[in-house]
Amino acid sequence: MGREFLDIFEEWAESYDDTVTGQDEQYKAVFQGYEEILAKVADASEGHVLEFGCGTGNLTKKLLDRGLTVTAVEPSPEMREVGKKKLGDLVEIIDGDFLDFSIDFIPSTIVSTYAFHHLTDKEKHEAFHHYGKLLQKGGKIVFADTSYESEESYNEAIEDALQKGFVDLAKDLKREYYTTLPVLEEGLLNAGFRVEFLRCNDFVWLMVATKE
Repeated sequence: MGREFLDIFEEWAESYDDTVTGQDEQYKAVFQGYEEILAKVADASEGHVLEFGCGTGNLTKKLLDRGLTVTAVEPSPEMREVGKKKLGDLVEIIDGDFLDFSIDFIPSTIVSTYAFHHLTDKEKHEAFHHYGKLLQKGGKIVFADTSYESEESYNEAIEDALQKGFVDLAKDLKREYYTTLPVLEEGLLNAGFRVEFLRCNDFVWLMVATKE
């Protein structure tokens, strides 16, 4: 359920905000247009928002700036600490993950950025099924994450990273559970959603799924 990567989250906690602003050459293309990507997710959100993998709170802040109510879920103690320092008492950040969480409300929108790839394809489909039962008709899932149009394009991304000498990026792409748009679409359709995808940069796609 993504918690096998908690050691990575601990490493990223202090450097994540520097990385997303382009200060690490290896990940510059991954986070190209980062602020605009977050804005697109926030703009597509409404009502009481459930955010998974809030990390250091960058998307959370944009959601709050739009006047939305946010309940944030984050499995990493280190990330939660950074997020709480940034956001103060403006939002509740609870321990949990995409599949293991406890809330006492029905969200209008479920959001996440740069985190859903920590689940296997099977777990992604389980999550969609769960959200399909949780959301009411018209409720939305709005995720922005590294995804690929095909297995071939995924393998090409790894090879390109290696050719550029981006060893850490290639290692991440191999280690975590990056998937394809057809796999995401299949899981969403089976869970009762219609979905649209929008390419944000060479790595990231915005996924907007609406409960039918």
